[in-house]
Amino acid sequence: MPAPLVVVTGLSGSGKTTVGASLARALDVPFCDADDLHPEANVAKMASGRALDDRDRLPWLELVGHWLADHAEGGGVTACSALKRSYRDLLRSHAPAVGFLHLSADADVLAERLASRSGHFMPPAMLRSQLETLEPLEPDEPGMVVDAGTGVADIVEKYVEASGRT
Repeated sequence: MPAPLVVVTGLSGSGKTTVGASLARALDVPFCDADDLHPEANVAKMASGRALDDRDRLPWLELVGHWLADHAEGGGVTACSALKRSYRDLLRSHAPAVGFLHLSADADVLAERLASRSGHFMPPAMLRSQLETLEPLEPDEPGMVVDAGTGVADIVEKYVEASGRT
């Protein structure tokens, strides 16, 4: 069985980083938080409360795609919002074997989570722009959707079982 290559997707506050890091440990593959790949200009723009547009996201998504391509053979997990189908298609153009684990959550739950976290560059007020951008996984996209309110261990177990890696 080929090494797993997974992108944990979802809105800000859905738990992408926590789930992604835990999934990577369970699969024994490297983890990358795609937020760490954002250019400084993107971080500054989001920190000031301005949403990124596709021109801002493209260079970042290319970096994420390169990370995935570099880990295609040995496997890896990254946490990346990848909110639009076109973003996920771009990631797949770099690493065709990638699968997605989308963390779905109610807007009120996400708003509450965002309001309680500190030290992150994305302000809670930007949740609305993400909700407007979100295009859920389509049936022909490789991956699965899980409730982000489920415990991390349960999400990881569900993904590992569904992927046949138990």
